[in-house]
Amino acid sequence: MRTNLKYIKIIGVLTIMIAFATSCKKEYLEPEPLSFYEPSATYVDATAMRAALAACARNLRFEYYGGNPAILTEMLFTEIAVEGITDKSGPAQDLNLQITPDGVQFDDDDHNKIYVYWREGYSGIKYANTVISRINDATYASPAERNAILGAAYFHRALRYYKLTHQFGDVPAIMKEITAPRLDFYSTKREVILQKIKLDLDSALLWTSDNVNKGEVTKGAVAHLLTKVNLALGDFDGAITAANVAINGPYSLMKGNFGSAPGPLQFVPGSPTPVSLPHNVIWDLHRPENKSIAANREGLYTIIDRFGDGQFGTGMTIMRQAVPFWGTTINTPTGKKGTYDNLTAEFIQSNYVGRGIGRTRPSNYAQYEIWNDPNDLRHAKGNWMNMEDLLYNEPGLKTLKDTNYLKNLQLRNPAGGLLTTDTIRSWYGWPHYKIFVDDVENSPKTGGHSDWYMFRLAETYLLRAEAYFWKGDLGLAAADINAVRTRAGCAPITAANVNMGAILDERARELFFEENRKTEMTRISLLFAKTGKAAENGKVYSLANISESNYLYDRVMAKNNFYKLGLVTNHNDKYTMSPYHIWWPIPTRSINGNSNGRINQNKGYVGFENNLPALDKIPD
Repeated sequence: MRTNLKYIKIIGVLTIMIAFATSCKKEYLEPEPLSFYEPSATYVDATAMRAALAACARNLRFEYYGGNPAILTEMLFTEIAVEGITDKSGPAQDLNLQITPDGVQFDDDDHNKIYVYWREGYSGIKYANTVISRINDATYASPAERNAILGAAYFHRALRYYKLTHQFGDVPAIMKEITAPRLDFYSTKREVILQKIKLDLDSALLWTSDNVNKGEVTKGAVAHLLTKVNLALGDFDGAITAANVAINGPYSLMKGNFGSAPGPLQFVPGSPTPVSLPHNVIWDLHRPENKSIAANREGLYTIIDRFGDGQFGTGMTIMRQAVPFWGTTINTPTGKKGTYDNLTAEFIQSNYVGRGIGRTRPSNYAQYEIWNDPNDLRHAKGNWMNMEDLLYNEPGLKTLKDTNYLKNLQLRNPAGGLLTTDTIRSWYGWPHYKIFVDDVENSPKTGGHSDWYMFRLAETYLLRAEAYFWKGDLGLAAADINAVRTRAGCAPITAANVNMGAILDERARELFFEENRKTEMTRISLLFAKTGKAAENGKVYSLANISESNYLYDRVMAKNNFYKLGLVTNHNDKYTMSPYHIWWPIPTRSINGNSNGRINQNKGYVGFENNLPALDKIPD
């Protein structure tokens, strides 16, 4: 189906796939095509429709895979992380300077991926709309088969719109297949789009099943997304009802060891051979080989990526993105080069942690402040890696008989001086249990192929906890938070300790590199403004000035030390952020190319002054 899909000429400036149709008089000896793509002759049965759904699923990989995965852009607009590349301008650090309608139009590994979210979001909508618009053109074994395919397409379209409406706000609502060139799109109100996808998901919940292959849309995934949409609409009872479908279904939190993956390793000073530590459920839950096995009952929707399937030939490269740049920038207390990330060493440390470039730099909040329970398995020895756990492995140290060889790294020498030239990029801790993805393709290892959780039942519990919080049922909220906490070995919290900050803290511990954190924090910020409920910081927000005052920005400024302090990189780039970054700018090319309509710009960005009132209904 991938071959067929590349010939679909569905036109729209939203995906910047403008095709120019030309016609001319047929010339003598002009070659006749042996075959050509014709949708009406392609989408004729359930197999073809499922192939189109497979294109929707493959489209989702852009978020987690590749040289600079888009999920990192979501993370750096929150309190948990910043862009850690410090030797050049381009990476998104000075957000006030770089996040502009022109400045988000890049699609390369040195810049943010805002445009990629826009483009790939509408690409996924395009694929889903093809199935939805042609659902009655195909033949099926039964009405149930037809409805299951339609429900899966509704899920894929709703997933893209849920993200787009919390990344960009009011956006064009395209609910039908586009079969001819169009340059006349208009922005539709965010809440109108959410109401539409809620209705679609209500239907999909009736039609989909949990008895499907891994990577296909499950009823649990539909329920999970419907929970988010109901929360976004302020329908807290509806959110609880939807969450119950997943929580009370055939899924369960994994609470004991499972699978056959080896346990975590610990480096031993003086030895080039790490020792094995016992298995634990957190380690097992995130082993690539365990994510899609039948014994794992926690995954609601999993993105499938296997060696040799071709889309991202180098795999996830997740260790490259999230592990510090430890291989060349750290000295011994005696001032010698101390570390080596290549393969010609006695102790090939990169085989066990990967070669990182320090792109996903956690804030102090994410690295230190949230880890307040000593029994938390997510921060336990072997699962969590600190720089002091690594060893000096530079081969020259052994040659010189330096006593630091194969000793643990140190941040400072005896006089107090730093032993690294870049503490932003080269010195921080990371969740090794998630980040370690073995790699048979890259040398040194950077992170190979792995299935990845997009929706997991642990998040469903935290979403239901949030719904209870908004309703004021803090005891029930605490119970759901504790379902996640106690599985990780933590002490339970009490109802008196429940607020939005506590929920977000637990999300940060549990969902690193899984959740769209900026999207979720924008949704939460809008709910604070919509309900008038005071946040834990004592402030009350309003939708009328959400671009000037919002919960997301205030929490980032309170928790993310890089933006709060305006830290500066070695390249002299300052970390900055503003309240209007609650919304991303619409890329200029998409606005300018839409010459017969109007795609609105968000407040705080050039072009906002040209906006027209957004549509208050889904266009025909």
